[in-house]
Amino acid sequence: MPVHEELQSLLRFLTQDAKLPLAKAMGNVKELQKAGLSSAASIAKSDAKSLQKIFEDEKLSKQILNAAKRISKKRASADDPSTVPSPSKRKRSYVDPESSGGLSSVTEEAVLLPEAVRDEEAISKTILYANRAPLVLAFAVTLLEYTMPEQPLSSRLSLAQAVVSLNSRSKAVSLGLASGKSAEEEGWGMGQPVVKIMGREVRVLKRWGYQLNNTGEEKSHDVVSDIKDQDKLVSNNDSKIANITIDTEPAMWGLDLEALRSSNGARPTRSDTGGLPIYTPQSARDYLYKSFASPPMSTTSAGDQSKSKSKSSARALEEKERNLGLLLGALHLLYTSWSSVLSKDELDRRAWVWYVQVRPEVQTGVAGWGAKGQIKLQDILDLRRKK
Repeated sequence: MPVHEELQSLLRFLTQDAKLPLAKAMGNVKELQKAGLSSAASIAKSDAKSLQKIFEDEKLSKQILNAAKRISKKRASADDPSTVPSPSKRKRSYVDPESSGGLSSVTEEAVLLPEAVRDEEAISKTILYANRAPLVLAFAVTLLEYTMPEQPLSSRLSLAQAVVSLNSRSKAVSLGLASGKSAEEEGWGMGQPVVKIMGREVRVLKRWGYQLNNTGEEKSHDVVSDIKDQDKLVSNNDSKIANITIDTEPAMWGLDLEALRSSNGARPTRSDTGGLPIYTPQSARDYLYKSFASPPMSTTSAGDQSKSKSKSSARALEEKERNLGLLLGALHLLYTSWSSVLSKDELDRRAWVWYVQVRPEVQTGVAGWGAKGQIKLQDILDLRRKK
């Protein structure tokens, strides 16, 4: 199978069968291919530990492995003429893989990010190593603190992840790795409110009943309560987009329309989001924590290489957390320098331009899909408004 078709097939499996967000799938296809896991069949013959080295999440790894085994078994049965599918079996409805236990138990403390380090000297000396998607996420979640300050962190993470997913799909289409209309273009989000973040229109779900007091603590026991007007989502009769007036609106979730379409409109039993799939703040937070490594050491000595590889998992995670704090600090310094002179709309428009100026350099076309590169935090500081 040509490399291009192989990549398409792998992405299709990860997003449609294993139910991974497109951005998550994009960020790991390169590592899967390097490990020789470039198809559902090869993944099915693997094990959860091998997948966990790539996805760094035990639950997610098991989810992918189970999906691969299920697909392989189904294909084997289809190739066997003696097997006849049971007419009593019905298509399974969509189940959000990250909704275990629902979102009513989510608190702001549970999704806290590391403290932003604003030490300019430390920031200026820092170089990170990551792919582009988590950098978009960091840019967006920090931007929202300035353009939508009334939104709690859990909402900002959800909305920022929606931006990453929308951007990933657009990129996939431009590279020929995805085709057809998006769920938004097919009308799956019709009637739901829209907010614009870094130039992307994001369909949202209002979190009725969520309130914060002046200290930033939750007043209600649950992060979300009853969702009103949820049936508007699947109604294609209203062609008007409901634009949000941010200053008077409640907290919001970013809606995962692609997941809704994949489920063919079926809704799992979830009272906390009205049964609608959203981008969960936990997955966005975890993605940020795991993404920003330091550049690989360029060593010539076999002994040095051995020491580099022996870095403990705990130490690597600590390093990534520290790097994330430095990145968030750099972004805060950037946005703070401009927020007093630019409107929120203008700040939002410029954020994407700034991201493009500092994103890691990768090969053009399919070869650069999910590839990692260096991110120099000094480049972010250089974008600040000159006094």
